[in-house]
Amino acid sequence: MPPDVPEQLGVAVPLELRATEISETHVSGADLTEVNATDLTFVDGRLRDVDLSEAILRGATLRDCVVEGGSWANVDAHEARLVRVELRGVRMTGVTFAATTLTDVVLSDCRLDFASFRSGRLDGVRFERCRLDEVDLRHASCGSVVLSRCDLTRADISGASFERCEMRDCELGGITGPEFLRGIAMPVEDLIRSAVVLASGVGVEIADQV
Repeated sequence: MPPDVPEQLGVAVPLELRATEISETHVSGADLTEVNATDLTFVDGRLRDVDLSEAILRGATLRDCVVEGGSWANVDAHEARLVRVELRGVRMTGVTFAATTLTDVVLSDCRLDFASFRSGRLDGVRFERCRLDEVDLRHASCGSVVLSRCDLTRADISGASFERCEMRDCELGGITGPEFLRGIAMPVEDLIRSAVVLASGVGVEIADQV
């Protein structure tokens, strides 16, 4: 279900963002680096080219929002909650979504290398053309998650669970915990391309060619 964002939005942003509720607001081009927005609630809004690098979004709630461009690099969103949110072309290197709940979220063309979803809950989440190299998905609970044309090189999925999930045209080289891929559906051509990774997950050794 896509975000339900009103056509007419305000533009005023409070100076204090901790434990603040903001609704029906469009924020564009703002520099919010290192801002403390713990327990912020942002609903029915849009962020465009906003720099949130190093910001603290612990316990924050984003609902019915669209985020376009900008940076969430090294954002601490531990135990946050994202519901019906679309993130497009956002730089999110090193973002922490540990123990965070993401429901009906779409991330497209985002850079999520070194991101952490450790112990998070992902339900109805779609990753499209995202960089997820060295992402931390340890002990994450994933339901109806789709990964399409993503790079998961050296990702760690140890202890993760997947139910009704799909993976298409993704790079899986060097992932840790391939045995935890159970519950993911792949096209047959992807299975063939990732045969070495999948074999290691079930303990099959690849014999040297003569």
